[in-house]
Amino acid sequence: MDQTGRCECDGVRYRVTGPLRPVVNCHCERCRRITGHFMAATGCADEHLIFTSDDTLRWYEPADGVFYGFCGTCGSTLFWRSDGNPGWTSIAAGPLDQPTGLRTQAAWWTAEAADYHDLDQSITNYVYESGHVGFDAGT
Repeated sequence: MDQTGRCECDGVRYRVTGPLRPVVNCHCERCRRITGHFMAATGCADEHLIFTSDDTLRWYEPADGVFYGFCGTCGSTLFWRSDGNPGWTSIAAGPLDQPTGLRTQAAWWTAEAADYHDLDQSITNYVYESGHVGFDAGT
């Protein structure tokens, strides 16, 4: 069954036609500043991500080859891509239409987590990246 999602104003709408990775929380400083807390994201192969509307989709490149996708109208954080992992897009979990059936599996970059936030000890926490092949693909 396809999974759908959208930004708050409906300027960006999408459908995922293939499997989604479990949710990973990224606490790196960049994700924290861009999202306002931490990036909770799933992801899929690019060929499974179909945009039904992307009129307001904008991409911000804070470092060479690293891209955050957001809505230029309402500001919703939606996606993350890296040239280091071509063919893959991480998808912010919050904008997905419910129910998703997804579960949070791990947290990355916990060394940079905000001091006000208590990390979830029931999931695997990595001080930096996970070190698993295919798992460091992005947040």
